[in-house]
Amino acid sequence: MKRTIIRGGLVIAAPPAAPNSGATDILIEGSRIIALGENLAAHDAEEIDAVGRIIIPGLVNAHMHTWQSGLRGVSADWNLLEYLVWIHGAAAPLYTEADLHVGTLAGALNQIACGTTTLGDWCHNAATPGHADAAVEALTDAGIRAVFFHGVPRGGGPHDAGPHPATEVDRLLAKPAFADDGLLTLGLAAPGPLYSPFDVAQADLSLARDRGLVISMHHSGGPPCPPEVWTRLFDQGLLGPHANFVHANQIDADLLKRLIDVGVSFTITPEVELNDGHGFPITGKLRALGAAPSLGIDIETGISGELLIAARVALAHVRGQDYEAFRAAPDDPPPARLTAGDALAWATIEGARALGLQDRIGSLEPGKQADLVMIDARALNLWPNNDPTAMALQASLANIEAVMIGGVWRKQAGRLLYGALDSLRVELEASGARIAAAANLPIRRLQA
Repeated sequence: MKRTIIRGGLVIAAPPAAPNSGATDILIEGSRIIALGENLAAHDAEEIDAVGRIIIPGLVNAHMHTWQSGLRGVSADWNLLEYLVWIHGAAAPLYTEADLHVGTLAGALNQIACGTTTLGDWCHNAATPGHADAAVEALTDAGIRAVFFHGVPRGGGPHDAGPHPATEVDRLLAKPAFADDGLLTLGLAAPGPLYSPFDVAQADLSLARDRGLVISMHHSGGPPCPPEVWTRLFDQGLLGPHANFVHANQIDADLLKRLIDVGVSFTITPEVELNDGHGFPITGKLRALGAAPSLGIDIETGISGELLIAARVALAHVRGQDYEAFRAAPDDPPPARLTAGDALAWATIEGARALGLQDRIGSLEPGKQADLVMIDARALNLWPNNDPTAMALQASLANIEAVMIGGVWRKQAGRLLYGALDSLRVELEASGARIAAAANLPIRRLQA
């Protein structure tokens, strides 16, 4: 079994905790971390020099519609309603299996380039089994760890198309790609109680619970659910650690507390939520109840794919809210200050918890998967490295020197280790151009 030792890095093993003191070695055997420490002996291991680098757990992007990558930038100036009308109403029905494959592959590879080692791929355009298979194949080809949240398209219409297809879930579970020792895990992308009748939400939550899957549900906008809907779901034990809500911007404090108390997780996509009109991210509300968010990019049609940007936006937003509250009531005790380490935790271990993978990823410790990111802290924008945690949070795509997933290097020396990027670019551009033209998307184009 291959052994690798990464020597001399500044290791932030478990955000928000402080970095390990001094230069640290990481010994990896196969897909797992074996040891962390100083001057580890490993005579038979490949040695990687990490002096001057910051090493963090692989980032976990807990929510992204990766299939849309061929339409990057088209919704940068749209609001949420415009996005729903044009992307879901007009563009989504035009996707072929090949479109879904190339969009997912390009999006997943870019996530690796940005330091993401685990992706919550919220694929709600799996119109046929062939579309789902194409997306799964793309994730496998990219070499990323992912939870494939299988969803069916709604076509911009009412969210009452019936329960999630259990036969399709079982078909996917039988695929070798979802073996227990692989990089992919199956999950459900469902409308949830806000966007579907009670019997549909009940069936979807039951399906996820019975199959042992995480179910992720959008929860943003529209009138709130009647209280009796939540009461019935709680009474039936359908809400717990296997349930994840995305956005949840308008959820009231009492319901939020009840959901937190039973272990439900929450994923915020702060840049998109602020740009598109979802509402304010709930970071502060979660913090007040002793909980924390995970982070997602959501849509590359509108923003960059860099999760560290999302972490910085989330931190800046909640700090801004805290300062505004202090100005309004300066005699009230301020809340505990959130730190750069907290934001890194949202982007790592909290994402792992939201995806049900916290026992395997999210921190660097013996027995866990060797999913890690090397940041070149010698770069001018990060030097001098006065605070490794702050520098890691401030890093950009250009600073992500290397990415390892399950003990395998997927990016080294600043370059993706994928051999067909040129042909992928051509295919991605053709796919996006065809869909945009056929959907008559109102986008700006360069003039010839």
